Amino acid sequence: MEAGFEHRTDGELLAVIDAALDALADDRLRLPSDQERLHLALASLRLDARLRTWQSRLLARIESDQVAWREHGTSTTTWLAEAGNLTPREARRLTRAGQELDRFDVVREAASSGAVLPAQAEAITSVLRELPDDFPTDTVSEAQELMVGFAATHNSAELRRLTSHLIEVLSPDTADAIEEKRLEQQHRRAQSRRFLDFRGDGDGSVLIRGSLPVAQAEPFITIIDAYAEAEKRALDVLDPHSEHITPAMRRADALIAMTHRHAQDSLAPGLGGDRPRIVVTLSYDKLLKQCTDHGLGAHLTRTGYPLPATVARQLLCDADVIPIVLGGESETLDVGRTRRLVTPAIRAALEQRDGGCAFPGCDKPPQACHAHHIRPWWNGGDTALTNLVLLCPHHHGIIEPSRDPAADRWQIRLRDNGQPEVLPPTRVDPRQRPRHHTRYLTGVD
Repeated sequence: MEAGFEHRTDGELLAVIDAALDALADDRLRLPSDQERLHLALASLRLDARLRTWQSRLLARIESDQVAWREHGTSTTTWLAEAGNLTPREARRLTRAGQELDRFDVVREAASSGAVLPAQAEAITSVLRELPDDFPTDTVSEAQELMVGFAATHNSAELRRLTSHLIEVLSPDTADAIEEKRLEQQHRRAQSRRFLDFRGDGDGSVLIRGSLPVAQAEPFITIIDAYAEAEKRALDVLDPHSEHITPAMRRADALIAMTHRHAQDSLAPGLGGDRPRIVVTLSYDKLLKQCTDHGLGAHLTRTGYPLPATVARQLLCDADVIPIVLGGESETLDVGRTRRLVTPAIRAALEQRDGGCAFPGCDKPPQACHAHHIRPWWNGGDTALTNLVLLCPHHHGIIEPSRDPAADRWQIRLRDNGQPEVLPPTRVDPRQRPRHHTRYLTGVD
């Protein structure tokens, strides 16, 4: 330790670090070479690791000494979450990290020196917790040394996968039996921790969090991967304004497609005496007006969340309408019979005519498609075969008319022979030459 620092209090030392960071954060450049920039980046990781280790150990000591209980009458997690503006999960994780380091002295020393980063330390202690309780102290110490050594060449995700290898090294004669017992215990813990949670983020999205045991998660992942692989773009890839789709976005689209397929085929069990529905509530005037004008008007009934007009228009293309007459005090006077806008007979004829998504290059089958009104229903369009076309959810969003009739957008129309054709925007083709799906080429005039 630097001369003079050993006599300072912890608070004074933190103030010194704070002041040093103020100097680092000023506008003066002290990076004369690329090599020094790289060196400083790595040095900062090590310094951050040392400080976070000290922080987590401080919180662990606060917890064990019940400091928060004495001062505020609450747990360390609750106090830290409130005072530090952390989530309870973040606060709990910091405290637990310090508690785990206190259990394993070799890992603690490596983390305190910065040789092991916080995420690596968490991974190592999670592996060490899996060791049998009857392992002698010397064997556990050897395990810590091995794992700290692995940290020099392995990241945190790789370290978490070393449990079985560690047991083979430490106890080769009983490794199989120990591993079998460990896997059984791991599975039971995974079963008890399974959950699925939906939470709105307040910005138009729903956050989905969950945990499944490995064996049950595998088929889910496989199905999502299959849908993601099938979610291919078509002619719209030529559009310079086309959205860049990341792998994570493709998996999200796959989940949406899987849900749509499930609903389309009525595979879900009944809910409240009816098939599962997305229910949108809006007045009749807004049904006609708000879908063409700016502003809100439609709300999801279950959550009350408002919908933009573009989404409401897509839902109206293939929806049931239940008219509900309300009195002056919103008293329900009459509920009309559910009436399908696209009847089963029209749907069957539509599937027979289009054979799937009509957008050129798309291979989505009929059951994965929406029935799109070419002239919107809200704009006086009929629910008739001459005004309908099959589109998958992705291309439905591209084709759906905007409120601006002069907008440079993708359009679709029916030829005289009843087959769909797509007109690209001028940014894709200045001449806007009609494009046809290959399944319609045979017999096209």
